[in-house]
Amino acid sequence: MRSTNAPASRARRKRILEKAKGFYGRAKSCIRSAHDAVDKAMGHARVGRKQKKQEYRALWTVRINAACRQNGTNYSKFINGLKKAGIELNRKVLADMAVRDPQTFTALVAKAKA
Repeated sequence: MRSTNAPASRARRKRILEKAKGFYGRAKSCIRSAHDAVDKAMGHARVGRKQKKQEYRALWTVRINAACRQNGTNYSKFINGLKKAGIELNRKVLADMAVRDPQTFTALVAKAKA
């Protein structure tokens, strides 16, 4: 009697078709097309996760720079001043501070200038 791997094969195909839910045309129903479409979508999703991090860091930089310029300095001088003053805050925290707590940010700029 021939042995098959039907339960595992069915589960594998079902997993792919579940991931392909919402795709257009054959990509949601034919296992071969669905497999190709899911592979491509997963690749794009991975790239998107990396891009998201880049975009957030760029946004934080822009916000910090805007707040710095309101306080009479620029981004690079501010970051350099913070490093020299030994203040270790990441850009996410600095950007949040620039938006939500301008007085504290102004105090930081003063410390960075000194």
